[in-house]
Amino acid sequence: MRFICSLIQLYILVVFARILLEWVRVPSEHPVGKVRSVLATVVDPVLIPLRRVIPPVRMGGAALDLSPLVLLIGLSILSSAIC
Repeated sequence: MRFICSLIQLYILVVFARILLEWVRVPSEHPVGKVRSVLATVVDPVLIPLRRVIPPVRMGGAALDLSPLVLLIGLSILSSAIC
């Protein structure tokens, strides 16, 4: 059970890293761009279905994607229930 809790906590950190690195604009050849690409392959399979269900919140000309926040809340609830 402790192993599952550790995996959930690690995935939460990966989601946070993905969120933070999305704000950094670098080419995909850059080391940070490569890390961002790897994180996207790990996190996107979970985020894409959430994005289909949760529409972005429009704020003037911009849109705020709430799916990572919903994923983090869900993982925290799951972690609390299991651990």
